[in-house]
Amino acid sequence: MNLTTNYLGFKLRTPLVPSASPLSEKIDNIKRMEDAGASAIVFHSLFEEQVRRDHHDLQFYLDQGTESYPEPLTFFPDQADFKVGPEAYLEHLAQAKIAVHIPIIGSLNGATFGGWMKYAQEIEQAGADALELNIYSVPNDADRAADDIENEYLTIIASIKAQLNIPVAVKVSPFFTNFAHFARRVDRSGANALVLFNRFYQPDIELETLEISPNILLSTPMAMRLPMRWIAMLYGRIGANLAATSGIHRATDALKMLMAGADVTMLCSVLLRRGIKHIKVLEEEMRQWMEEHEYESVEQLKGSMSQKNCPDPSLFERAQYMRALATYPAPEI
Repeated sequence: MNLTTNYLGFKLRTPLVPSASPLSEKIDNIKRMEDAGASAIVFHSLFEEQVRRDHHDLQFYLDQGTESYPEPLTFFPDQADFKVGPEAYLEHLAQAKIAVHIPIIGSLNGATFGGWMKYAQEIEQAGADALELNIYSVPNDADRAADDIENEYLTIIASIKAQLNIPVAVKVSPFFTNFAHFARRVDRSGANALVLFNRFYQPDIELETLEISPNILLSTPMAMRLPMRWIAMLYGRIGANLAATSGIHRATDALKMLMAGADVTMLCSVLLRRGIKHIKVLEEEMRQWMEEHEYESVEQLKGSMSQKNCPDPSLFERAQYMRALATYPAPEI
């Protein structure tokens, strides 16, 4: 049974790749993920906004008392003694590279053009095998046209590709007027892979305190339907690799994504719920299903149920909505 797949130029042992999450913040967890069968690991994200805030907070506390009596000033540590923001992240990434033998993919969530360029280079220099750009923003300027936003994304991608020697994956949301068109533009800008999709964590309202609060909900298998649909429609139509993320909790979820056309299937919520060891369970269940259905390799099933190869391609488009409604049983009232 051959579960190997190719992603970002690497031949991976299986398509099971832990995505960016708090799990990779500890070296021991990274080792455990490799031991459990992870074929690569996407490192937790470096957020440019967090970097700026860390430096601001550190400077604030180091400045406290500097205008009082001069005698105690020698007790204040030098700012260089502290590792904040990118320094801590890059050191941790370098340690992870030493600790395991599988590819480590850096993850960058930028906020400004200069930030994207600077930190992308530093992540490469720290030893990352590849870089995942998590382009996560919520446009709220009614005067900005969609084309302006897309062009900004594409400028970032093309500029980073021009300055790096490692492969670059781009993780985006589905919120584009014509995602197929945008995906093709990302592919042509030089991206080595598309990761579909990042999840926007929506805020909630606390009724008793009248405050806006973050509301992080782990995914469920239902979340896989959207990326599966778009992977199926993009398979064979762009040159970049396709990575599936969101809603992959069972071996059957991973198999469906591969049949749609994914090169790798990324895991996050299921590992936070069930633990790192569950990677091995998913791999064993994948092997069992493939043996029972006489598949010899991942490559054999990859893309077999994509829109390109599906007996009825219209099922991935509007016709699916109409047929779904027609087949749903009406309740008796």
